[in-house]
Amino acid sequence: MPSKSDTLIQKTKDFVKEELATAEGGHDWFHTERVYKNALSIGKTEKVDIDVVALGALLHDVADAKFHDGDETVGPQKAQEILGALGAKQATIDHVVAIIENVSFKGGNVAKNFDSLELRVVQDADRLDALGAIGIARTFNYGGFKNRSLYDPSIPPNLNMTPEEYRASEAPTINHFYEKLLLLKDKMHTETGRKMAQRRHDFLEAFLERFYAEWNGEA
Repeated sequence: MPSKSDTLIQKTKDFVKEELATAEGGHDWFHTERVYKNALSIGKTEKVDIDVVALGALLHDVADAKFHDGDETVGPQKAQEILGALGAKQATIDHVVAIIENVSFKGGNVAKNFDSLELRVVQDADRLDALGAIGIARTFNYGGFKNRSLYDPSIPPNLNMTPEEYRASEAPTINHFYEKLLLLKDKMHTETGRKMAQRRHDFLEAFLERFYAEWNGEA
């Protein structure tokens, strides 16, 4: 017979899968599922509340602000409502909501209002999905979704954006590698996350080398 926490997690999965059924391909259920799996893998190596990690990972993108006119209250509110309806403990709800409020990259230039090992695990898990082959696929998928150019040598990356500028950016997709993806390796919190990130980071660098070679007609 499933435990109460197993039932809560399964019902949360069911909710998120339905909620994200029509989401953009880089932020859909499959992204959430990958982050969930990453989080469980990393969580096994850390002394964490694994239920909080699981629920935080499952709900971290249930209502991403970039798809809700930049409103960062929608996701936490939705998570609070579903967990409350499913009978989660208030301490668990509060912790998961705090994770959702603080997990996003936001340009990398904003201080967190909350910290916990569980948040760090979920954040590492989410950042891993922005790296490697999957990260590249997601980046170009979102760039196409926003009708952005692939690359424009006349538009340099901006490494000092505010969260508002980062959210409103219409820069070419290649710029996102420098404004976020290549920065993530050094922002990982856990040893497991760092090891996984290094391999994926190396793949990003190899891709960019090949991209520029082909762009310049060298290959």
